[in-house]
Amino acid sequence: MRNASDTSVTKDDPSTTGAPGATDASDASDDPSATGATGTPRPTDASGTTDHPGATGAPGASGAPGVADASGTTDHPSATGAPSAPGASGTTDHPGATGGPCAPVVAGRPVTRVAAVDDDRMLLDGLRSWLEQVAHLRMLGCAATVDELLAGPGRHADVVLLDLVLQDGSVAEENVRRLRAAGPRVLVISTVADRSRIVAAVSAGADGYLTKNHALDSLVTAIGEVASEGRVHSAELAFALAHDTRPERPRLAPRELQVLLDYASGLTLKATARRARISPNTAKYYLDQVKEKYQRAGRPAYTKIDLAVRVREDGLDALP
Repeated sequence: MRNASDTSVTKDDPSTTGAPGATDASDASDDPSATGATGTPRPTDASGTTDHPGATGAPGASGAPGVADASGTTDHPSATGAPSAPGASGTTDHPGATGGPCAPVVAGRPVTRVAAVDDDRMLLDGLRSWLEQVAHLRMLGCAATVDELLAGPGRHADVVLLDLVLQDGSVAEENVRRLRAAGPRVLVISTVADRSRIVAAVSAGADGYLTKNHALDSLVTAIGEVASEGRVHSAELAFALAHDTRPERPRLAPRELQVLLDYASGLTLKATARRARISPNTAKYYLDQVKEKYQRAGRPAYTKIDLAVRVREDGLDALP
């Protein structure tokens, strides 16, 4: 589905006066403790130092070095405003490095935490070895079942690679729902080109499907797409969706599908009509036909939001 881009050009951190960013009505920094902020500086004592040990190096300061003592060293470990030192792994030394609110970064790129569910031990070992060579990916764990994964550190992954068919007899769509309920996004991988299972997994919330014969670069790219809340539109998935014969999925004519996808992506009715080179009345007629078909299938779609949900449920945005 097409996403509208954010047109905002202001920075979202008004605390640094040395970098361009939005200011308030007074055009002054909102940190009165910083000596670089506009306004009257804090009083100093007899030694000439400020009465706030971190004042000159606080986040709101202009970047001036802290006051040095007799030894020539600053009296506040963060006074120079330097970033945290990277560890041996190259990730920054802040609390987010363990998966907290601040995501760790490697060479300026966010680290994606990955886990895998597959009962092929040889594949899991190979997958772990391959992905460990990618600097911005971190393998949290591998498991033979969803139960095993959710009982370990793998439940904290950003993306879980899920085999479509597991030997424990579990159902693909239920596995997807359980993983999504725990937090991770899901990319289904398999050697089995079972169209009905693929479609069911995507309808349950999986963010894409890849066969296991794809190159490592393709898998890494797919993981990045899923981690950024995108969809993996592989040829195999498109083929499966194009041949979806479930009764709850309406059969849409090509023009109905085009109008639905454009309108559900956020376009107005007039913009949808212009793109299809038809009148707004004709575009509305096609949308009414789509809504009626979903109604007959037992899946009502009354609003634009409802239609967008149906598009995602049926994987229509993955069609070529």
